[in-house]
Amino acid sequence: MSAFGKFGLRQVINASGKMTALGASAVHEEVAQAMSEAARDYVVIDELLVAAGREIAKATGAEDGCPTTGAAAGIAIATAAVIAGTNLSRIERLPRPVGGPDEIVLQKGHAVHFGASVTQMIALGGGTPVEVGHANHTEKAHFTDAVTERTAALLYIQSHHAVQKGVQSLETLREIASAKGIPLIVDAAAEEDLHKYIALGADLVCYSGGKALEGPTSGFICGRRDLIEACRAQYKGIGRAMKVGKENIVGLLTALTRYGSREDGGEEQKRRMELFLRQLDGIPGIKGGIVQDESGRSIFRAKLEIDLAAAGVDAKQLIRLLEAGNPAIYTRNHYSNIGIVFIDPRPLLPGQEQLIADRLRDIIVKGNRT
Repeated sequence: MSAFGKFGLRQVINASGKMTALGASAVHEEVAQAMSEAARDYVVIDELLVAAGREIAKATGAEDGCPTTGAAAGIAIATAAVIAGTNLSRIERLPRPVGGPDEIVLQKGHAVHFGASVTQMIALGGGTPVEVGHANHTEKAHFTDAVTERTAALLYIQSHHAVQKGVQSLETLREIASAKGIPLIVDAAAEEDLHKYIALGADLVCYSGGKALEGPTSGFICGRRDLIEACRAQYKGIGRAMKVGKENIVGLLTALTRYGSREDGGEEQKRRMELFLRQLDGIPGIKGGIVQDESGRSIFRAKLEIDLAAAGVDAKQLIRLLEAGNPAIYTRNHYSNIGIVFIDPRPLLPGQEQLIADRLRDIIVKGNRT
C-alpha cells in the first residue's frame, strides 16, 4: 500500500505533467534520502540559506540565490525585495508599502492564472500590478508609457500558460529596464534551462524546485547579489509565512546537483510515447501522434485526438472517466474543448503507460464507463 493509500486515498497515475495539483514530482531516491537525513538533524537556518544561495549560484551562473517554497512564493518575495530592499522597517510594513516605488509592470498576456493569480502573488509582496497592452497584442510603447517614478520592476512570465504571440520579448523588456534603471524579474517556474534568463540579463529569476528539477516542493530565486540579499531579508517579513524547511532546502540542493549531470530526455520521451501509441492499436476513435511542448521546451507528449462518433465518448467525457477510476488517471487537458488529450511521459512510473492503454481500451472497446 502506498503512503497515501494508508489514508484511504486513491492511487494516481500522473500523465498530466509536473503539476502542483498532483504533487509536482516523485523525487529520486537520492533526493529522498538526503531529505530524510536533513529532517532528523539540526542547522542554523540563516547559515543554510546563505550556503544554499552559493549552490544555486553555481548551478545557474547567477551571483547569488535564495531558496523558496516555490516559484509563486518567489514572485512574492522578489516583488517585496525590489520594493523594500533590506530596510527592516519597510520589510515589516509589507504588503502595505509606505512610500517609494511599488508598481510591477507586466504585459496583459502574462497576467495568467497558474492555479492562483500572478497578480495576486505580486500583491502579496506589496506590489501594485500594472498590466499593459492587450491579451494578444503588446507593443514596446505600452511598456515605455507605463514606466514612471512609481515603477519598482518589470515582470516577464515564461510559461505555457502565457500568451505565446503578440507579446513583447524578454530582450525588449531587458532593454527598457536597463534604460530606466529598474530591475527585470523573470518567472521561469517550470523552465529547464537554469542559465538562460540570467545570461539574457534578468536581475532576478524565479524557478520551481518541484517541476523540471524533480525536487521536493520548493523553489528558488537567482540573480543580482544585492537583490538576493534583499530576498533573504524578506524572511523577516512576508517571507516568514512562506518559509522553506531544512529538509526541503537540502532536497532542492540535491536535485540541483543531479540536474546538472542530466541528459536531454527528449529522445527517451519520444521512444516511450511511440511504444504507448502502439499499445492503442485497435481502439476506435483515437488518432495518436507525438508533439513537442508548445513553449519550445524539450518535452514530447502523445497527442490523442478523440472522435466521438467512433469512440462513443468525447474528450471531456473520457477525461472524467479516467479521473474517476482507481487508479485515477490524470491527463493533460488544455485542448480538451477541441477533442484533444495529451499524455506526458515525464511523471509516469514504469509500466503505467500500459495501465493507461488498458483503461482506454476498457472504456472505449468494452464500454466499461462506471
